[in-house]
Amino acid sequence: MAARNYTPVTEFFLIAFTEHPEWGLPLFLVFLSLYLATLLGNAGMIILIRKDRRLHTPMYFFLSHLSLVDVCYSSAIVPQMLAVLWEHGAVISRARCAAQFFLFTFFASIDCYLLAIMAYDRYVAVCQPLLYVTIMTEKARLGLVVGAYGAGFSSALVRTVTAFTLSFCGNNEINFIFCDLPPLLKLTCGDSFTQEVVIIVFAVSVMPACILVILVSYLFMAVAATQIRSAGGRAKTFSTCASHLAAVALFFGTLIFMYLRDNSGWSSEGDRVVSVLYTVVTPMLNPLIYSLRNKEVKQAVVKSLSRSRASRRP
Repeated sequence: MAARNYTPVTEFFLIAFTEHPEWGLPLFLVFLSLYLATLLGNAGMIILIRKDRRLHTPMYFFLSHLSLVDVCYSSAIVPQMLAVLWEHGAVISRARCAAQFFLFTFFASIDCYLLAIMAYDRYVAVCQPLLYVTIMTEKARLGLVVGAYGAGFSSALVRTVTAFTLSFCGNNEINFIFCDLPPLLKLTCGDSFTQEVVIIVFAVSVMPACILVILVSYLFMAVAATQIRSAGGRAKTFSTCASHLAAVALFFGTLIFMYLRDNSGWSSEGDRVVSVLYTVVTPMLNPLIYSLRNKEVKQAVVKSLSRSRASRRP
């Protein structure tokens, strides 16, 4: 076996997409546009929910937190990615790398929990409408959200501490869009088996549990929808379930592909494309999928625009 340079690594060099310099500016403009759309869409949704009293319901309470988390989640990754594209590579210290990994894991975990909570909320609304008000009280929904943030923080803290107790040596180039676990594990020296097991256990404890809650909730909703006498009501319920499940499948599918597989099969080219889906595309699509199909949101948007036009008139 060839000898390896065991000089400790104190900083990393992000080089995603730098092997194609001609792609730099086009990709920069595309990702900047998607990022701005994410900020505007999610911030607009939060403001709309706060302003319109008709949206002061449990479903939109959870949606406002999902929008907030998506803004933070995207902001932890995309600005750094834009810097890499603009400068054709970027140096990041070990401390900043750890902070970015923590923030990404923190907000991604909360996203998982919130998607599961929103699925449960829809289950109660569709399958137990008479008990909805007594189940989804203000105290209950606040407790669910606080629990999601707390669980996300705990998971992110353990995974970050575990990952960055590893020794990194030799090559410090990360051919990826941010400091993520799979490319970091490629730079480790020595035995990392124990740390990888801890990281995988926490990943397994978050994703499959949330996926199970989501699938069971939507399964019960689908069964309830078949008992609706109105064809229009059935179609509306199935349409809503299908769009929500599409967003869930995109988010969880890409995360599972990245984290719940053998790291030896990691491919930088393919995985960079997958990472763009769950860091850039999904946060942008969530406001559209979870809200603009709803009549209440459309009415709130129209009302807000009408007020804006009226205020401009002399």
